[in-house]
Amino acid sequence: MTGTGGEEMGAQAARSRALAVLRVRSRALAVALLPAAVAVVLLVGGATGRLPGTGWDAARWAVSVLAVLVLLAAAAVALVVARARPAATPTVTIAEESAPDLYRMVRDLADRLDVPAPSAIALTPDCDSWLEDRTHPAHGPPPAPRRTDPAVPGGHARPRGAAAPVLVIGSPFLWWMRVGELRAVLAPVVAGTGPSAHPDIAAARRFIRGLDAAVAVASADRRNPLSRAACAGLARVCRLLLRGCRVHAAQMERGVASAAAERAQAVDYGLRIAAQEQVGLAYAGWDRLLTRVALPAWRMGRWPSRLDVGVVAALTELSRRDRLAEGFASRLGERPACDLLEEPGAMDEAVSLLTARLFHGGPETGPDWSPVDWAEYPEEVVDRTWRTDAARLHRVLDTLGVRRAAEEDTAPGTEGPTLARVLDHLTVPTDGRGAAPGMASADGPGTLSGTPSADGPGTLPGTASADGPGAPPHTAPADGPGTLPGTAPTDGPIDPSRTAPAPQTTPHPPTDGAPAPGDTAPGDTPAPGETPTHPEDDDDLGGTTIRGAALAAGLSAQLAREEAAAQRAGAGTAAPATPAATAGAAGPDAALWDDGALPLLPLQPPRSGREILTAHITAMVCCAAMDTAGATPGLDWLDGPSLLFDGARAADLAPSVLSLVETGDPGPLRHWMTELGIRPEKPVRLV
Repeated sequence: MTGTGGEEMGAQAARSRALAVLRVRSRALAVALLPAAVAVVLLVGGATGRLPGTGWDAARWAVSVLAVLVLLAAAAVALVVARARPAATPTVTIAEESAPDLYRMVRDLADRLDVPAPSAIALTPDCDSWLEDRTHPAHGPPPAPRRTDPAVPGGHARPRGAAAPVLVIGSPFLWWMRVGELRAVLAPVVAGTGPSAHPDIAAARRFIRGLDAAVAVASADRRNPLSRAACAGLARVCRLLLRGCRVHAAQMERGVASAAAERAQAVDYGLRIAAQEQVGLAYAGWDRLLTRVALPAWRMGRWPSRLDVGVVAALTELSRRDRLAEGFASRLGERPACDLLEEPGAMDEAVSLLTARLFHGGPETGPDWSPVDWAEYPEEVVDRTWRTDAARLHRVLDTLGVRRAAEEDTAPGTEGPTLARVLDHLTVPTDGRGAAPGMASADGPGTLSGTPSADGPGTLPGTASADGPGAPPHTAPADGPGTLPGTAPTDGPIDPSRTAPAPQTTPHPPTDGAPAPGDTAPGDTPAPGETPTHPEDDDDLGGTTIRGAALAAGLSAQLAREEAAAQRAGAGTAAPATPAATAGAAGPDAALWDDGALPLLPLQPPRSGREILTAHITAMVCCAAMDTAGATPGLDWLDGPSLLFDGARAADLAPSVLSLVETGDPGPLRHWMTELGIRPEKPVRLV
């Protein structure tokens, strides 16, 4: 059924399910009052002389004490449910004076749909839009309702003083979509304010949100045994009530969505079908931008201040590469939805900072955390990242005892860190000896220099560190093994299901008496060039040579130490308030923040030792290309950091690096460097 009939059916189904949720609440209240009712009956019977005797007196005392205890417990549960802070999405609220055109468009849309207008509009770094109830006192004072609020469909007038939900809009929509497309996409969302204003539906939602918040309160860690016992009982009761409401709540939300969709069919229905294609495209571009472009900058302590502008650039670049997306670029001549904002640049900066804090956990401000413009990205992020990784690679080689070029018989002017040092160390020798060039191999064939060490027999150099063998690896890279600088540009449309990398197994700490990942038990040293075969290495250092495994373990330990030091330094430094916050400019809503839980949504799982080694070798190759062959760092909107020769992106670097890492064969990489004029024996500049 469509039209008004379908809408009424959806609204009636939602109201009936809301009443079912409220009946669960009423039954819980009845169970809590039952011992008190029995106690009243027994007390009245004793007072009137109808229930005399010692047995009845004992029953009266027992039931009265039980009733008091149950009432106290019920009151405590009800108090926690009522006062617990419901979960809210971190957003950047748009003041009406900073976006009058946007508010006017939303209110006109609500008038056309004959529903209450949202009380406020907020932006979130996501490709979705929804209504969010923020009437709880913990979320701050609700906006004052408009004087002319339409009646709620179904004959129920909206109570005076009840604030409508907040309209949360994904920020990529404002920058990528046109005004008409945004209005069409928001129509079914705004239509949901009608059913949401119904008293029964609103009460049912408040009850469910309160139960959910109470479970979160009860799940907090506490040291006091009495508090833990009380919280366990609270969580048990709340979860029991949630299980009873689960089916009814889901059906209620489906009814609300059905009613909103039916009502919104009268507004821009044809345009909405075309706009849904832009929703999927914006999602794919946003995910790609965060994982490939923004994440490397966040790791360097810089946050791109125009992420939403970057989405437009990324999707425009996709339109240039893919013929199927050519039609999307023709839309760019129409008025973008971000023109509805008075200061889109300031709003983009606030959302970009919120994105960095949500997905990476960076502070609001600090000496090692500052914004970066897209024009400065290649020098401030790409160049610094490569040179920092190259410097770390050579520091780990120093700890492994690998000689520098100055210690060998080399030509003048080749002192310092060179790419040749890395290549010689990782090259698998063909003379049957296990020692790599540039390493002291007095320990005999088939062993690495310094293998019998203080760490115990068979321990690979660099695996043991101050962090212990189970030190966590570094955060996942934005560009994994298949997206190294120098890979072929992305051709074809982006599939949202393929933008996120596959989950990887985190290395497990070794048990007592078991060798750590990368360690070699006595008598089990692999032959030269053979890959480690320990089960512990399969998910972290598998697919590398024995020297590569040792170097990867050292790099992982060094990264873990650097991250731990950065966390300690950040915890000891209190970040001052930002100038934007002090000046009252747009910024993340302070009432919705919980800094202790950041990052809420980490982008990628921890990367393996092989991925860390691959990224560091790639960085060293890029540094050599920049210092000896005139290459420059660049930014690819779809693939992140890239290496440019004469303005064109270098290709085929990733397979050559992987050949060196996996098999110890430097031939493909040396051939690639020879074609481009890269001199591995020349020293490079590090940071």
